[in-house]
Amino acid sequence: MTRYSRQDVLRILRIRAPQLRAWERQGLISASEEYSFQDLVQLRTLRQLCAMRLSTSSIRAGVRAMRAVSGMDNPLLEAGTMRSGSRVVFRYLGHAMEPIAQQYVFDFDAGERPHQLAQVEPNPHSHVQHENHIATLFLDAVHEEESGRLTEATTLYEEILALQPDHAPAAINLGTILYNQRKFLRAEELYRSATLADPGYALAFFDLGNVLDELQRLPEAIAAYQTAIRLVPGYADAHYNLALACERSNERRRALRHWMAYLRYDPIGPWANHARCQARKILDRERLAIVWRRPRTKSIAS
Repeated sequence: MTRYSRQDVLRILRIRAPQLRAWERQGLISASEEYSFQDLVQLRTLRQLCAMRLSTSSIRAGVRAMRAVSGMDNPLLEAGTMRSGSRVVFRYLGHAMEPIAQQYVFDFDAGERPHQLAQVEPNPHSHVQHENHIATLFLDAVHEEESGRLTEATTLYEEILALQPDHAPAAINLGTILYNQRKFLRAEELYRSATLADPGYALAFFDLGNVLDELQRLPEAIAAYQTAIRLVPGYADAHYNLALACERSNERRRALRHWMAYLRYDPIGPWANHARCQARKILDRERLAIVWRRPRTKSIAS
């Protein structure tokens, strides 16, 4: 089963870390460092409900009530959701339930919804539904990409960008597919569009640095990595790649700072071993340079 890190979840669903922590504290999602695809679906539902201006306390109360009246283990996964006033309405197997008031509406005629349901259905032209549609397309695209169906994923990412050109995560993911296909110029365009859409998105600048490095535009790559680190000082991979770029630019002391920074944030593993080795080489070389310069800078007594 594919697992997603917390950073993956924040990037894919475009939610903020404090929001995710709040949902965890209130028991709407289990606290974890890794998430399944089902967790992503549940988090997407929470995001949609919050976009409908439902409070987390109201959502939590609705989920608890729905568990009690229906026996569902996880209503956010097992049932559809809508808003009715300040409360959540759940739809499941043709029924619409407002669990707190224990009111049920039975949809006997699939071609005609009862009046109560019509009032809580979102407007098909609303901003909320547009956002939900984009979120659904994005999750589908991620699923296709994770399953190795890159042509299908590419089509979905392009559809998202046609609907919402400033969707930074879609631009980044499509850019990465093209980067791996060595279509570097198009990947650069997508990464740049992501940095413009979200100037606080460190991953966009990191990926931009990678493609500029491939294009042998080292000064620009270094600037992109520096921006990623300015946004997220503990971004270990950005320190690593910046150290490599600095070495290739013959800026060894600058590279040393970033090798050491990488080791602070990621001290174990093969990449850490390489960083440690590079740092030692630079230190040994710099010591020799200092010793060699001493006789040349020694003052001569008059």
